[in-house]
Amino acid sequence: MPLAIVIIGIILLFVLIAQFKLNAFIAFIIVSLFVGVAEGMEVLKVVDSIQTGLGKTLGGLIMILGLGAMLGKLVADSGAAQRITTQLVDKFGKKNIQWAVVLTGFIVGIPMFYTVGFVILVPLVFTVAAATGLPLIYVGLPMLASLSVTHGYLPPHPAPTGIAVMFKADIGKTLLYGIVVAIPAIIIAGPLFSRTIKKIKATPLKEFLNPRVLTEEEMPGTFISIFTALLPVILIGIAAIFKVLLPEGSTMAQVTGILGDPVIAMLLSVLVAIYTLGLARGKNMKEVMDSVSSAVAGITMVLLIIAGAGALKEVLIDSGVSDYIGNMLKGSTISPLILAWLIATVIRVCVGSATVAGLTAAGIAAPLLANSGVSPELMVLAIGSGSLMLSHVNDGGFWLYKEYFNLSVKDTLRTWTVMETTVGVMGLLGVLVLDIFL
Repeated sequence: MPLAIVIIGIILLFVLIAQFKLNAFIAFIIVSLFVGVAEGMEVLKVVDSIQTGLGKTLGGLIMILGLGAMLGKLVADSGAAQRITTQLVDKFGKKNIQWAVVLTGFIVGIPMFYTVGFVILVPLVFTVAAATGLPLIYVGLPMLASLSVTHGYLPPHPAPTGIAVMFKADIGKTLLYGIVVAIPAIIIAGPLFSRTIKKIKATPLKEFLNPRVLTEEEMPGTFISIFTALLPVILIGIAAIFKVLLPEGSTMAQVTGILGDPVIAMLLSVLVAIYTLGLARGKNMKEVMDSVSSAVAGITMVLLIIAGAGALKEVLIDSGVSDYIGNMLKGSTISPLILAWLIATVIRVCVGSATVAGLTAAGIAAPLLANSGVSPELMVLAIGSGSLMLSHVNDGGFWLYKEYFNLSVKDTLRTWTVMETTVGVMGLLGVLVLDIFL
């Protein structure tokens, strides 16, 4: 019976979001109340659980996501994203154009939310395709594969960061493992897959063909652009590597551990970006602060949705459902990583949102982690991979791609949906391979 109530609750969540178009945060609160009361909890106890879940989730996330949004906005507004794109295209040349846009999508995608990265980079992809005479999907899909992977796999993006907090996973290790898993996923879903669909014609809408392109003088330098965009990754990655190589308690290990803490790394990166991409470019402090303020305003609802998923997770724990699911799956011969991936995939197909799918799956799959001894970092990546699977008509990203590339629904399914599914499957395979060695 407890499991049946959870299933009904998830179906209710799907219906409220997909059918009635209810705000995801409100839907999470309603479903949390329903599940808690149906499981025998008193209404006020359920409210307490919801409040606890909201606090626990936001407490570990709000600084990382807020600072991440600020960094992404500074990278976009300063022209650093455009600089990275143009330089890589120039260096790689027409023959290797796919690898240039892959690398661009990966570098820009790490600090930038998916939709922002899409809107910033796709017009540049249109320009590159027009200049080289190459098919638009051949050029564009590899870049979108990179953006999708960073969105689904890697901190500081909302879902992987939120899941890492829920599972108490090391964010540095999650980032390093995620990069290892991401490389083959991007290569196969991007450059290799796009070469099989060159005959599909995409014609961008006229309003997207002439974006405002910054002049050479308006853009920051190449080194500064790449260094500033990747600084969080550099700091977190160094800390994770040194944690393995240096003796525990050594001065250098402590220093790099502090600098590589996600909050400290993001804060330092934003401060560096304020100078390198703002003040050093001739902007005054008010202009820079207006930019970062608008970035924070833009992620308010994302934070609430993540908090709502945390509330549902807390209700599942307090009502005893998590223990029930954990005990039920104890004897299962299926890998917890595969089960977590399947849960995320099913929710993704039904709800559409990768963020909602990942965070909801994390709450349901939490008992699998507690009882299996599997690496929490790999569980984050397994769920992240599943949350990207089978994107279709209920996913905003599906329509964003369709409209920008001016494709039919059929051709969008043949290109976008297959690419997203390839990313999800390759992510799971990569996680299972890593699990052998960890």
